[in-house]
Amino acid sequence: MSEIQFEEFITLYGKDILRFCRITSDSDSEGDDLYQDTLLKMWEHHDKLDISQNIKSYALSVAILLWRNKKRKFAWRKKIAPTESFESYIENGKDFSNTINQTSLVEQDIIKKEEIHKVQNTVARLPEKYRITIYLFYSADMSIKEIASCMKLTENTVKTRLRRAKNILKQNLTEK
Repeated sequence: MSEIQFEEFITLYGKDILRFCRITSDSDSEGDDLYQDTLLKMWEHHDKLDISQNIKSYALSVAILLWRNKKRKFAWRKKIAPTESFESYIENGKDFSNTINQTSLVEQDIIKKEEIHKVQNTVARLPEKYRITIYLFYSADMSIKEIASCMKLTENTVKTRLRRAKNILKQNLTEK
């Protein structure tokens, strides 16, 4: 997409994208920021965009991804560092020791999420036949019989794959 075509795209669809950004963010100022970020991201890759494709749809998907990332970053920062100041705690007569307990809960949550992430990464590195069996059994809550019929295997094969996958996971998770 050339610069002229990019300008024409903004002229044609800019208002629609801006409206979408404002609706998505529930704020005009945040919507404007999201709109700018979206167009900036598109401009960075304008030479790779193909006019014959639905570029408006692509722009909206970029806006959605940027918005989700922004929300995720804000939520993460809010968990790590609460925005309320220490002075406001004292002024409102709040007990600071309660905040320390909350901080330890946040730390526990972070540790738990890291452990979950570690297990998910370990499962993702399993050979496909074990990984799919684990996903079906634990994530999809399918019984061994259902997995066997779904994968066109015998029940004993499914049991064996589950057992081997668990052993591999146990070995990999205890090593680290």
